[in-house]
Amino acid sequence: MFILLAPSEDKRKGGNQLFHPSSLLFGLENNRDEILNGYNRVISEQNQKQLEELFGIKDPLKYNRFLEPLENGLCMKAIERYDGVAYGYLNYLTLTIEEQCYLDDKVIIFSNLFGPIRAYDQIPDYKFKQGISLGNLFPEKFYKKYFSDSMDKMIGDGEVLDLRAGFYDKFYLPHNKYTTVKFLKEGKVVSHWAKAYRGVVLRECALHHIESLEMVEKHPFIGLELVDKVCVKNKSELIFSIL
Repeated sequence: MFILLAPSEDKRKGGNQLFHPSSLLFGLENNRDEILNGYNRVISEQNQKQLEELFGIKDPLKYNRFLEPLENGLCMKAIERYDGVAYGYLNYLTLTIEEQCYLDDKVIIFSNLFGPIRAYDQIPDYKFKQGISLGNLFPEKFYKKYFSDSMDKMIGDGEVLDLRAGFYDKFYLPHNKYTTVKFLKEGKVVSHWAKAYRGVVLRECALHHIESLEMVEKHPFIGLELVDKVCVKNKSELIFSIL
């Protein structure tokens, strides 16, 4: 079973080795360097308006740390770099080595900049506003067009647990059997808490070594109750009520 995960806007600082794009999942296949070079080009031109758009930040003092080319940045595992709500509830660094290896082996993160990467891929600190383009390149369209076949070949006949937010369907949609999750509070769909409980689900998958979608459906996740399952074609959606 593969687990698909969204990135987060918040990221941890630091790292301990230089960035090598060829080490990412799929390396520089399918012209990934077009996206990375486009990002570096905007940084090198130092145009304030373009930088504000790229980072989604208007105050230069708040984006100075992102002004180095990607190759100059120090790296850490992607699953450690991202520091948003879901990653906080996952709390990767508190897991055992065996549990971390479970996640390293199964989790594919869909970065707005790097596209699909493994949890253990080494990435630098960066800032890239969701949904913007690099000139004529729209990353979500680019990665869906050029990387979907590679994703399908890698997954093969495996099952997929998709914990991403809906926006990341623009990057990739599985062609075989997959399951998504939805969270309700007092009967209403939630957004912020959805991020938190994606982290909860992911952590418990690691703690209990969940290996199949059937196990996901049957598992008693902490603070959640499965109230419905909706199936359309190859997609199943598990609907949980937050207790």
